[in-house]
Amino acid sequence: MSRSPSKPPAARLPLPEIEIRPSFARERAAMKRGVWPVAGCDEAGRGPLAGPVVAAAVILDPKRIPRGLDDSKKLTAEQREILFERICARAEVAVAFAPPERIDRDNILRASLWALSRAVASLPVRPQLVFVDGRDRIEACCDCEAVIGGDALVLSIAAASIVAKVTRDRLMRRLGLAHPGYGFEQHKGYGVPQHVAALGQFGATIHHRRSFAPVFARCQAELEAATSLEARSVLEATSALVPPISLLPQ
Repeated sequence: MSRSPSKPPAARLPLPEIEIRPSFARERAAMKRGVWPVAGCDEAGRGPLAGPVVAAAVILDPKRIPRGLDDSKKLTAEQREILFERICARAEVAVAFAPPERIDRDNILRASLWALSRAVASLPVRPQLVFVDGRDRIEACCDCEAVIGGDALVLSIAAASIVAKVTRDRLMRRLGLAHPGYGFEQHKGYGVPQHVAALGQFGATIHHRRSFAPVFARCQAELEAATSLEARSVLEATSALVPPISLLPQ
């Protein structure tokens, strides 16, 4: 019995990628349970070598939600600026900062959670529930739910991510004017080659995070150089005061 040659399997078309956009579903579910106001909070600036972590908390008005809200990383700078103005005009908003000194003292995670807590506490209206982006809950005066990838899932968190990002970018542009040569206005403090090269040329500013490896290495090099210079200066001064051994009285 002869067999017909087997046909190669038909090529499968790739499944279209489903675009995930944040929704107001979690907030509406809370409202149905009688829980309101509901806030979302997020931060910007964990990774940079310089500048603060900026945290934002937002309570959206269900009747005046700006269109186009999304994870800030998916938006252009121009889109973020437009949405920032609309969020601030239609929602309750608060921001808080964790400066480099706190980041160096507490570590970046604890400093970020502290700033998020401060932002929620600074809201003009006290929320009954807060959604926070990430896996860690924060200390708050109300219930708190951590949502991994929340800036892409929860509309209030997405709004907070935009506020935090725009606020920090504006601040870093101002630092760029105050400290020319570092390029803060371009890279916003991240460890790009231009920034690392400026660190090597100009040294660290008061806005740099000294616990971060590239900045720590530069500060150590400066300290060692200063210590070596001081030691040489002391040695030279001592040599000038003490006559050569051949001139000492016998």
